[in-house]
Amino acid sequence: MIKEICTTLKADRAQVMEDIFHAVCQKYGILSKTDMAGFASQICHESGEFTIKTESLRYTTPQRLVDVWPKRFNLDGSGGKLNANDYIKNEQKLASAVYAGRNGNGDAASGDGFTFRGAGFLQLTGREDAQKYANFLQKDLVATMNLVRTDDTYAMDAAAWEYAIKSKLLGQTDIKHITLIVNGGYTGLDERTKYYNKAMAL
Repeated sequence: MIKEICTTLKADRAQVMEDIFHAVCQKYGILSKTDMAGFASQICHESGEFTIKTESLRYTTPQRLVDVWPKRFNLDGSGGKLNANDYIKNEQKLASAVYAGRNGNGDAASGDGFTFRGAGFLQLTGREDAQKYANFLQKDLVATMNLVRTDDTYAMDAAAWEYAIKSKLLGQTDIKHITLIVNGGYTGLDERTKYYNKAMAL
């Protein structure tokens, strides 16, 4: 299924992802056609068809930052917003600003925003969720995050944990609702829907 819906993947890479996908689906009870399609739609989009295991926060234009976080940034720092020009091409500073005080992270000075930026094929984000997943695995927090960022099996496993256990999306069939829960909005909804429909058709 992975090769058919992720057309950019080479055959050998697709087979590896297929095997891991089915293993974690069995582990987490992602077994129905709709659940597998829903899970696949989200991981294929969030991982750029299994090419991304760490969230990139390297933005090269201030306008793009404003487009992504309009409530936080503008182009001149007026109105209590941050000046986007001060955060381009600086992942650590940006992560500390946008993720500070969220999902168990400390303040901007703590560095948690960068340390716990998105990881794995579903972008596990924030100290709180990272700790919950590490506890689930009964592993050290730092070691767990390193595995999720570097190992395909853990990147997929963390995604399945998020989908089935953290977000409780098993049984959901509305791709728009699934996207909202995973993404916090509807970014990439058209592409996610495309993956979902492809998976349902197989």
